Parts: sequence; C-alpha cells; structure tokens
Amino acid sequence: MASVTQQQIQKFYKDGFLVLEQFFSAEECDSMRRQIQGIVAGMEVPPHCRTAFSTRQEEQLQAQGSSDYFLTSGDKIRFFFEKGVLDEKGNFLIPKEKSVSKIGHALHAYDPVFKQITHSPKVQELGRKLGLERPVVVQSMYIFKQPGIGGEVTPHQDATFLHTEPLGRILGFWIALEDATEENGCLWFIPGSHTNGITRRMVRAASGASTCVEFVGSEPAYDDKQFIPLPISKGGLILIHGEVVHKSELNSSESSRHAFTFHVMEAKGTTWSKENWLQPTPELPFPSLYT
Repeated sequence: MASVTQQQIQKFYKDGFLVLEQFFSAEECDSMRRQIQGIVAGMEVPPHCRTAFSTRQEEQLQAQGSSDYFLTSGDKIRFFFEKGVLDEKGNFLIPKEKSVSKIGHALHAYDPVFKQITHSPKVQELGRKLGLERPVVVQSMYIFKQPGIGGEVTPHQDATFLHTEPLGRILGFWIALEDATEENGCLWFIPGSHTNGITRRMVRAASGASTCVEFVGSEPAYDDKQFIPLPISKGGLILIHGEVVHKSELNSSESSRHAFTFHVMEAKGTTWSKENWLQPTPELPFPSLYT
C-alpha cells in the first residue's frame, strides 16, 4: 500500500470521504472472513428472537428485550439479523450464515483478528497523518449485506448516532472484504455534505419509554442526484467523516458485500454525549487507537 499523501488528506477534508484502494491485502481480508465464519458457526440465536407472541403487552416487553440487546452490545460481540429470516420460535428459514445482517459492536476489543486489523500499523500511521492526537475506538461492526436481501441503508450521518461536542471528532474506517459494486450495494456519498452540521440525533429514551432510543430532529429530504457511488475493490478502505451524508442501496445481486467497519473518536478536547446509545463501560472503556 502506498503511503497516504497530504493531497489525499486535503481531499478528505474537502469531500468528507476518501477512497484508498488496496489498503489491506487479500490475505488480511480473507483472515477476517474466516474468523467471522467461525463466529457465525458458533452463533446462538438470542432469546428475544425466539418467543412466540401472545399479548400486546408481551410484545412490548419483547421489543424492550431486543432493544436492551442492542443497547448493551457496545462491549460485546452480538448478532443482528435481516428481516424475515427467523420464524417466531427462532428457527432459521434460510441457512444461518446467510441470515445475519451484522455483528457488533466490540469485535475490535474481543476478537484477536479484528483487534489486530483495527490497530494495525498502517491504520495508526493514517491516524497520525490525519492529525489525530488521542484517537480512541468507539465501536466496530462486521456487515454482511447478504445477496438478494441485504437491506438498504437510508441516507444518514454517523454523528446522528455517535454525537460529540464539538462535532467533527468522529471518523469511520470502512474496509471492503469483497469487491463493493453498484450491483451489490456499495456506498454512495454527497461530496462536501459534512460541513453543515447535523439535523437529527438518535438518543437514549427516558427510562420507561416504549422504545430504547428515539430520534430528535429530522432528516432532510436529500436529492438523489447529489449522491455519487463509490465502488471499491476488496482490501480498499473508505474514510468517512462523521458528518458526511452517505447511504447504500439494497443488494439485489447474487454476491454478498462483506465489510468490516470501525469508528474512531479524537478524544482530545472532546465530550462524548451521555445520550448516545453507545457508552463506554467499566469492562470496556474506549481503547486508544495507538498502541
């Protein structure tokens, strides 16, 4: 991998994203895919995906159970499924390795392969080139984008979910573990859309509310014509500014679009919102990117 130039870094700050082809080797990508195959092979369906509902009240408790599963996933390795792949008893209607939508949110902390990738020397060097002084890793996810059913991700800004004061302190690293194409659901961006702040926040709901999180503010209607697709080859890295608007379409192809992604926060002079769904825990304070 060639070293990142100052010109590329300037481009990142102008566009809000940067494509770095062949940042990781094919071997590194394959080691992550092999590791995830093992994790999926040992996967248990979470209890909240298995109950047959009877009353409205049980359904609400049920939703609470699943929301709890999400809210407490920041320091664990947990499974999230595509819609319609499980029956009410939690049995798979399709092969289980094709049913998972994503695995999150602490692979970077608890899995040796993903930990090594997250803290790899080239990632640390890139952090230093970007001028990050005290970067910490806040979350990671393995995203499957399953063939035929990998759902669309509507236009959003990562800072909606990972809010900081001031803004501009969140950075996403998105690694293509297979070629990402327009057919299988590559990312799309609005260049320059990271400079207008954010219009919507996802916050923890007051305790006792029927949902665990709620949205404050609203997402504007974005003009589809403003988005540009960023197809990228296996091993490529896309750097994503926390406020840039991006999306991905439904995967209507016959090939999956696996990706590993993690988010870093510049902790120097930054306050992490207490209202974010994701919170550091005593078991897992946000680890430093630099080792």
